[in-house]
Amino acid sequence: MEPLQPRVAIVGSGIIGCSWAMVFASGGFQVKLYDIVQEQVTKALEKISKQMKELEKTGMLKGSLKADQQLSLITGCTDLKEAIEGAIHIQECTPEDLELKKKIFGQLDLIVSNDVVLSSSTSCLLPSKLFTGLKHVNQCIVAHPVNPPYYVPLVELVPHPETDPCILEKTYALMKKIGQSPVKLIKEVDGFALNRLQYAVISEAWRLVGEGLISATDLDLVMTDGLGMRYACIGPLETMHLNAEGMLNYCDRYREGMIRVLKSFGPIPDFSGEIEQKINQAMCKETPADPEHLNARRRWRDEYLGRLAKLKKEIKSDGMNHL
Repeated sequence: MEPLQPRVAIVGSGIIGCSWAMVFASGGFQVKLYDIVQEQVTKALEKISKQMKELEKTGMLKGSLKADQQLSLITGCTDLKEAIEGAIHIQECTPEDLELKKKIFGQLDLIVSNDVVLSSSTSCLLPSKLFTGLKHVNQCIVAHPVNPPYYVPLVELVPHPETDPCILEKTYALMKKIGQSPVKLIKEVDGFALNRLQYAVISEAWRLVGEGLISATDLDLVMTDGLGMRYACIGPLETMHLNAEGMLNYCDRYREGMIRVLKSFGPIPDFSGEIEQKINQAMCKETPADPEHLNARRRWRDEYLGRLAKLKKEIKSDGMNHL
């Protein structure tokens, strides 16, 4: 008997795989969570169950279904062929290793139908490196989530040069349906959009701290209580538009100053040596780098992001996102 809900397959049951499983289940999809070892699958399902019940208790569970209903949609599997059977979308979530991912997509290429979407969660591997040579290359796409995907909805969609445009549109529509915020890159570029922006910020942060111009904790405060407050609701381009009488006026006013400051930026840091030690000491003073402290801080971060996501959703539903 055909299932009532559409089905997706998640290949890899680590942190990202579990998070994707929860996101798809919150949208009412049947989910097959695949991994090669049964013990890993069992642990992943236990972890998902615990998380979903906690989210329900705190009122942070996504979607309209109760936790038990969502959990009933997720099942585990150690047989790849069984995992993808009847799936409309396959989301690969294996470790960030090119050869491993190519091996997985090579296996999938032999057994998938001609209409399923083959998607990778990779954060930095280019589609041309991952998918070139596959028989089903026109069905392949990168759908890069932001960690943790359950709380941060952005998904970068990056096509291979041979990806069928309808695959991009289909994946975009699917991501919207499960409550994520997809963005389309017209063609592949190293680092995609998110990491190119992130690395630009990290690079200048490293230089400012490394040159002794500001402390590491104060640098982070510049983002959390400064730029980050803005960027939680509007991006850098709209910030320009609103911080003057429109974009043209902003450029007219600040063009020369921006170029002058940008020319003063130093070379790309090597992210090692004395500055690395200095920044590490500052970070460890706030959060020691052992599993107990790091996991506690991550839990705090995830709760914060969940509450922020909920607030943003409420503001949008109040019709205040565009006046």
